[in-house]
Amino acid sequence: MPSRPGPRPRLLYVTDLAYQARGRRYCDEDIHLSGRLREDFDLALCHPLDAAGLMGGFDAVVVRNSGPVLHYQQAYEAFRARALHEGTRVYNPLNGRADMAGKQYLLDLPRSGFPAIPTVDRAEDLHTLPAADLYAVKPKTGADSVGLRFLPYESLAALDGLADGDLLVQPCVDFRHEVSFVYVDDVFQYALYAPHPDRRWVLEPYEPTAADLDFARRFIDWNTLDHGIQRVDACRTRDGELLLVELEDLNPYLSLDRLPDDAARESFAAALTRSLDRFLTG
Repeated sequence: MPSRPGPRPRLLYVTDLAYQARGRRYCDEDIHLSGRLREDFDLALCHPLDAAGLMGGFDAVVVRNSGPVLHYQQAYEAFRARALHEGTRVYNPLNGRADMAGKQYLLDLPRSGFPAIPTVDRAEDLHTLPAADLYAVKPKTGADSVGLRFLPYESLAALDGLADGDLLVQPCVDFRHEVSFVYVDDVFQYALYAPHPDRRWVLEPYEPTAADLDFARRFIDWNTLDHGIQRVDACRTRDGELLLVELEDLNPYLSLDRLPDDAARESFAAALTRSLDRFLTG
């Protein structure tokens, strides 16, 4: 039964149900969440490669677990350009300043005094990084650990990608755990953490402190997205400090299966539904 009078909004839900992610089943999350959204919206699922051609028949496009854009860069850029040209509503909106716009923010935020892992993309800046046993090297256009390597300092200067700024280099931080804070619009929803550093996606519910939420809020405010789902990923160092690892505002995986119960999952789905309602009528 419809939950609102009049025609129901039509959503094109973009997901790659066949994408194989290490330690996670993206398809399960999208099957669950899209099923819940069908209670309030007319909804169809499509692969990211088909989104540009199909989106004209819908009130909005919801980009969810569509996989790393690196795997279909040209198609994504064509979708983005067409959506902007035609004024198509895309959720998350396409004006995100974090992963949606590339990894430049990982370079800019530490230089602006934000608590984030120091990052460089040029050989001549390697000396500015803190000393570490190993350094994480990843493509600037990467995601989901695609192309991630760990190298000693003496191997970094010879990397081809540092000549043209195509690689990011960060010191491997000795941390207690990683923690993720999930927001819908600018409202905190839940936090999860990985108590074992060697098992990033073995997540458990986490009760954040007021200081933790102040940390995450700085990045949500910086991004200035009026609508959408964002995930603030951080690591907690041995001295208790939180440092930003990633601000995911394109298609963040939500780890809904790691929430403690169905009530917690329903709370998130209800918040998302309200956000989409505001997005469609704003």
